[in-house]
Parts: sequence; C-alpha cells; structure tokens
Amino acid sequence: MSTAHVQDFLTQRGWSGTILEFAESSATVELAAEKVGTDPQRIAKTLGFYDPSEPEAAVLVVAAGDAKVNGGMFKRAFGGKPRMLKADDVLPLTGHPIGGVCPFATASGARIFLDESLRRFGSVYPAAGTATSAVEMGLDELEQLSGAEGWVDVAKGWRDEEEEA
Repeated sequence: MSTAHVQDFLTQRGWSGTILEFAESSATVELAAEKVGTDPQRIAKTLGFYDPSEPEAAVLVVAAGDAKVNGGMFKRAFGGKPRMLKADDVLPLTGHPIGGVCPFATASGARIFLDESLRRFGSVYPAAGTATSAVEMGLDELEQLSGAEGWVDVAKGWRDEEEEA
C-alpha cells in the first residue's frame, strides 16, 4: 500500500487534508514526533494484534505515543491475551507495511479500535500507509474516517501514577 492509496481512501470519505510525507523514516514514535514537530504522546501509533475471536484477522489499537498496551486490560476488552502480529503477518492482516500501519484503508477483516489515551488531545498524528508518512486529524475525524468500532481502555503509562495505581 502507499500514501496514494490512503489519500484515495480518505478523499472518498470527504476528507480534504494533506498527508505529510518525509524523505526519511517516521516509523517510530520518536521519529514521527520529530518529523511533524510535536510531542511524542500526540503520535497515534497503530498497534496490530491477532484478534482473539478470529485468529486469522487483526485487531488494530490506535493509542497515544506514550501508552503501552496492558495485557489484563486487553484481555478484558477483547476476550484474550494480546499477541502482537508477527512481521510476516503485518502486511496481509493490516494492509500496510511495518512502520506504516495505520487505521485507514486496512485489510478486509481488520478491526479498528481507538484507545482512551488519545482523548487528551485535540488532534493526533497517525501514519498514512508508509514508514515515511503521517497525517494530522482531530479525534472525531479519526473515529469517523478510520471506521473504528469504538473506544477501548487497554493502555497504561499515560495517566498520572495515582490514577493507574
């Protein structure tokens, strides 16, 4: 897949924004934050897991850059332990290469969820289909354009210590 594929997908859904493309990789939270000029926590990383209810499909969780998926919280939300996609399964199960996984124009069967860790921000920066792209979106826009099935609370590390205790 490419940014052009993601651009077409978003445009067909009424989006008129701009995909940011870079000469060098933005595949990690730190690199993406540097490229777009924002704080790392505003990078909306899309994490791919095997779907506990359908192991031949993916569950994609879009979380803030400073959040880490918690096994117990994931199990309560999805009915099984989180198992990250193996490298060979990323492209076929998400529709995007490693480093470019995003919640747009995904593979058939991929289920998308947005994590509560994103709600702290007015806008966030998910990838746009390649390891050298990003796009800024408001949360309502992200929810609508991604086709997310809903919001989940499966991440830790982003709340105040007292809240997480």
